[in-house]
Amino acid sequence: MSEADLLFETRDGIGWITFNRSSSRNALTLDMYDRLEAICASLEAGGPVRCLVLTGAGDKAFAAGTDMSEFRAFARDEDALAYEAQMDRVMGAVEACSVPTIAAIAGACTGGGAAIAAACDMRLANANLRFGFPIARTLGNCLSIANLSRLVALIGAGRTKELIFTARLAGAEEARAIGLVSEILPDHSSLMARARDLAETIAGHAPLTLASTKEALRRLRLEGAGAEDRDLIVSAYMSADFREGMEAFLAKRKPQWTGR
Repeated sequence: MSEADLLFETRDGIGWITFNRSSSRNALTLDMYDRLEAICASLEAGGPVRCLVLTGAGDKAFAAGTDMSEFRAFARDEDALAYEAQMDRVMGAVEACSVPTIAAIAGACTGGGAAIAAACDMRLANANLRFGFPIARTLGNCLSIANLSRLVALIGAGRTKELIFTARLAGAEEARAIGLVSEILPDHSSLMARARDLAETIAGHAPLTLASTKEALRRLRLEGAGAEDRDLIVSAYMSADFREGMEAFLAKRKPQWTGR
């Protein structure tokens, strides 16, 4: 993979990942998935990156799934299992990333691209969004239980079945109505401006609160209400940031968060 296929840069505490294959509607190679996983796993609460925005190059697609050429060599059971295991690792890394993630979605967001967006914490879209998993009429493969679980957590089992069974793509207004995206912007430039503004707002908040909330919700999805949370409670309440927040509140000043 050329590193130009997946760009990563940091500006003013915001990390920006761009799927940069616009001539292929930003379809992802297996190497691009690996790089996405590595970047998400490398970020730490309180580090130089306080929020991460994921987007696609241009205004035609966020990411149109996995590059079809990656499937040509599949010949054994192990090929299919290894691919889905990789997808679970990658989407798991996006979901478990220690900093908040925002998917800024323009145009097509399908297959693996839709799975990445579903693993992000927040999703913004422009008016030409087309979201779905049209595999029942295109590839004839399936999603892993882990990826289905994230989608069901967002939109429910009934809508998940309907989208996959009909192989249709949801538009922007429907996506907002079912809670898949939180905002619709009229065009690409306003989408990116809103993603930047939202990321800056989030980046100014307490990193340990954000990280603890993300991890608690991940555990809740996987394990239910009985999931262990004592480590998260202790890490927040015993932190220097908690004491800084108390002192700042009492002194009527803005807290200076360090993530410690």
